[in-house]
Amino acid sequence: MSLFRWFLDLTRHLLRSIDPILMAALFGLMIVGLVTQHSAGDGTMRPVIAQGARYVIGFGIMWVLSRVSPAAMRNFAPHAFVASLIPLVLVLLIGQGRHGNLWLNLGIFYFQPAELLKITLPMIVAWYLNQQALPPKFPVVIRAAILIGIPVLLILKQPDFGTAMLVAISGAFVLYLAGLSWWYFGAAFAGVAAIAPVAWFFLLRPYQKDRILTFFNPENDPQGAGWNIIQSKIAIGSGGFTGKGFGLGTQSHLNYIPEHTTDFAFAVFSEEWGWIGVAVVFALYAIVVLRCLWIAMNSKDGWGRMVAGALGLAFCTYVIVNGGMISNLLPVVGVPMPLLSYGGTSAVSLLTGMGIVMSVGYYRNSKVRN
Repeated sequence: MSLFRWFLDLTRHLLRSIDPILMAALFGLMIVGLVTQHSAGDGTMRPVIAQGARYVIGFGIMWVLSRVSPAAMRNFAPHAFVASLIPLVLVLLIGQGRHGNLWLNLGIFYFQPAELLKITLPMIVAWYLNQQALPPKFPVVIRAAILIGIPVLLILKQPDFGTAMLVAISGAFVLYLAGLSWWYFGAAFAGVAAIAPVAWFFLLRPYQKDRILTFFNPENDPQGAGWNIIQSKIAIGSGGFTGKGFGLGTQSHLNYIPEHTTDFAFAVFSEEWGWIGVAVVFALYAIVVLRCLWIAMNSKDGWGRMVAGALGLAFCTYVIVNGGMISNLLPVVGVPMPLLSYGGTSAVSLLTGMGIVMSVGYYRNSKVRN
């Protein structure tokens, strides 16, 4: 009995910084992700083992960061931001094409440097704004926009338009949580709309134009650019209320859905588990996002509040973009579904961000000092 009690005490001590609600939802999503990868991978264990190993690595980083104080992470933010820019430059010089973009080949695996900025950019923008009077004034907003613009331009050079926009949005969320007036966002939206015609003729690549045109009418080229979306919608619709059952999805197993382990993994899941399965997964996603926002709201530290809130809202954006993409509610931009799609860099970076959120929650009653 004493040995059992010792084990319980040790477990509580080791996991005291892990938020149980957030961890339970993340664990549920990881289980769903492994089940989906097993089916999408035609019943082989290789993608399950590989993705499971990435979850373990991500959990280890999450656990370590959950025990690091927000003060230490805030002070380290400038160094982390600069360090994350180095791979973005290297990938332009020695990167190799993968999934239409440039990645770094590390021998054992391919590394997508842009994923790092989903973490370090909110950290550095919050670090800067935490030193200013809030809500931020115009000069402060311009400097924050420069911080956001540097990595976004580097990512666009890869080219990875989808990830660049998500990184920019994560920085914008920090500004929003800092109390930035809505008219700034309205002006930014108007500016984007004004330059859209110029971007169409001079900036967008042919495949990017195809994605936009396919979004409006995928049936215009059903055997070409519209194939992915059409097959994805068929998979989602054929799942019905209860789904076809685990491993019984025809669209993925007959190879109608391309990228069925990565970008379109959620379409595979929807076909096999139906509306009920989708509702359960969305409930888990909602728990993650709402818990992040609750932690942010209850933090007494400005930096932690902005970072935790931005990471939670960014996580929500990833879900909305991928869900909208596979159902033809948004253009295809190559954004994976968090923790369901196959991909090491994405999974590890998401769990890393959750570690920062858990740290903010664990230390939420203490204010970060300079």
